[in-house]
Amino acid sequence: MSGPAALRVLRGGRSPNRFAARVARVHGELRASDVDTLQVNVGKRCNQACRHCHVDASPSRTEVMPDDVVDACLDTLARDDALRTLDITGGAPEIHPRFRDLVVRARELGRHVLVRHNLTVQGEETQDDLPRFFADHGCEVVCSLPHYTAEATDRQRGRGVYEASLEGLKALNAVGYGRGGSLVVDLVANPVGAFLPPAQQDLERDTREYLERQHGIAFDHLFTITNMPIARFAQWLDRAGLHDEYMERLEQAFNPATLPALMCRTLISVSWDGRIYDCDFNQMLELAVGNGSQPTIHDLDTRALANRIIQTADHCFGCTAGAGSSCGGAIA
Repeated sequence: MSGPAALRVLRGGRSPNRFAARVARVHGELRASDVDTLQVNVGKRCNQACRHCHVDASPSRTEVMPDDVVDACLDTLARDDALRTLDITGGAPEIHPRFRDLVVRARELGRHVLVRHNLTVQGEETQDDLPRFFADHGCEVVCSLPHYTAEATDRQRGRGVYEASLEGLKALNAVGYGRGGSLVVDLVANPVGAFLPPAQQDLERDTREYLERQHGIAFDHLFTITNMPIARFAQWLDRAGLHDEYMERLEQAFNPATLPALMCRTLISVSWDGRIYDCDFNQMLELAVGNGSQPTIHDLDTRALANRIIQTADHCFGCTAGAGSSCGGAIA
């Protein structure tokens, strides 16, 4: 679900953009600062179909970034030194036929490369060497693991995903990830239900102790992410009769201290078809940068986008609730 239909589900009959009104009272307009991260969604094809997925990714999706868009992303990195990080996501980005080329060329340009990795993709044909590939090219690997227990993880992501994820983490550890050196592996945990994540520091401690004690697994950081009321999760909320309750929970937990560090202020999100957005969540709702205009990666000028007004809707309460939520976890 995307576009106007998604926004109708999202807002649940409320007046439009309560988030913008709330921000205006305490902060004024929400504007970008200098852009330093190019986040590239290479497509919606994935080897999984998780029930919380805001991308609505699955094995049946056919949206895949074409070569001209991949090349435009690399050209943008080459000409814009302000873009220090390439953040590659999907779907399962490793499935894309140009994924490895994208990583190699970005590293040759001296960019930090961060890969959003679901761990189970290592079990797909021709993907068993991913840990070595990541290590050889110094990628930071950010891995989905909703919870450190099997029951919670499999309830959200499917039967057997937990065990496959542990095998993936062990493979990353075996090539040097999570050992306190330059090879960084992070975990991403999100609630298995319609509530806010626990304190990030506490969950990181508990997860570290459990995985080390039970499985001999090590990692560097854990990020807590709030489930965004978008796409598959929004549909689940609606079916469960929890949509309005969840939106009220997010709004009541609004924390102005999160606003300075919101990821949309320093990031540009590129869709599989080359259109650009303020963030990955806006991308899924087709909230274009700049009040309805639709620039693309082919004509991207990050300096022109500095200080722009960020496009918002009520889903943005998910990023500002409690300690906040971003691609890098809690922010306040």
